[in-house]
Amino acid sequence: MNRRVTVVTAVHGPSARFLPDAYASLCAQRLPAGWEWDWVVQEDGTTEDVRPHVPDDARVSFRGGRPGGPGVARTIALARAEGAYVKVLDADDQLTPGALARDVAVLEADPTVGWTTSRVLDLLPDGSTAGFPGDPDDGPIERGTVLGHWKRNDFRAPVHPASLCVRRELLTALGGWMALPASEDTGLLLALDAVSRGWFTAEAGLLYRKWEGQVTGRPAHTDPAERAARMAVAESRARALAAFGWAYPPPPAR
Repeated sequence: MNRRVTVVTAVHGPSARFLPDAYASLCAQRLPAGWEWDWVVQEDGTTEDVRPHVPDDARVSFRGGRPGGPGVARTIALARAEGAYVKVLDADDQLTPGALARDVAVLEADPTVGWTTSRVLDLLPDGSTAGFPGDPDDGPIERGTVLGHWKRNDFRAPVHPASLCVRRELLTALGGWMALPASEDTGLLLALDAVSRGWFTAEAGLLYRKWEGQVTGRPAHTDPAERAARMAVAESRARALAAFGWAYPPPPAR
């Protein structure tokens, strides 16, 4: 039985300096007996800026490739993902202690759950953290819940896609992250929600770093025309998947 969690990280030059913090948060994880993690780091591009920040650890693999955005980098990194579960960790974020173990416990306990998310805290420049009200209750997220909330709340999902942990076969069946200039992780979350039950862990599992170079803080990210197009494509895929009746886990063979 595969008892590995592959952590996938997309990185580019400006965010590379945060990789040691992400690595430290990985090393602090304590998995159940017999389980292990590996870390697949993929540069969005081929520069000399990232490699010096990648830890020298047999559990860590690093490659670069043609730039295409974080979704493309994560998806190409799946070629090196060998774990039963794939956990996303952005280069500038950190896992909280116990985050991987909680994800594994949920997915091992219930085969009808295809993906997990957790509470996220903003990590502010001064080192303090901030949370926000409105998280769902600890427990399962039934199919269609995320899309419904997202539509009612100005394209804001009830759970954070940066905290996703997904069954690898489900992730690859959906094609990985969407080929969008941004919101590629929200597009994946909506697709997962369309075909599978999820889970939300109320205990914080991720520290989401706020810093001046953040891609989501740039004006292009909120351009109305592009944002509307991103949301339309992500919604269309989720609704098509639901309409086709594709589901995980698949029904038993007759």
